[in-house]
Amino acid sequence: MKIAPSVLTADFTNLVAELKSIDTADYLHIDIMDGHFVPNISFGSAITKQISQISPLPLDIHLMVTAPLKWIDQFAASNPKFITIHTEANRVKETIKSIESHRIGVGLSIKPKTPISDLMPYIDHANLILVMTVEPGFGGQTFIIETLDKVKELVKYRQANGLSYVIEVDGGINEDNIKLCRDAGVDISVAGSYLFNQKDRQKAILSLR
Repeated sequence: MKIAPSVLTADFTNLVAELKSIDTADYLHIDIMDGHFVPNISFGSAITKQISQISPLPLDIHLMVTAPLKWIDQFAASNPKFITIHTEANRVKETIKSIESHRIGVGLSIKPKTPISDLMPYIDHANLILVMTVEPGFGGQTFIIETLDKVKELVKYRQANGLSYVIEVDGGINEDNIKLCRDAGVDISVAGSYLFNQKDRQKAILSLR
């Protein structure tokens, strides 16, 4: 199990120390919100680029935005490992092509109520599939256990079709449900509030992993 701390719940007034405290993780998860696709706003590409210069971890950028195509070029400048867009967003095919043109891994995400079938027109392009385990937009929500059924379906589909995407979950992940995620076949777990509420975050990362 790989762990991707979400910086959304970090203390941005002490960001260098916050990033240092989780530098043994596998990825750094960056939540970008436009106030339209989800009812919240986070930060933009300038801060993301600063984060990429501070942290040694590969970036895992999650665009919770309505029109991701216009965001790709600016976030590509941070040289992330993945840029993830939602199948519920606009111009998905064009956005995938844009991500691929930058030689960045394509991530596709679905909300808890979105069926797996929404991924199918694009799944051959996916390097990562992110199953949201809470409604996107705010940290600190309760994990929706039924979303793990989608993870299990995606594991079977990957095996049956010879695909190689990794499966990620995001939302409400903690020490109580991480084993359920692992058993379902999750490859990467995003941890936000739980991780940043720990005094010893390196120990917490090891525990989740």
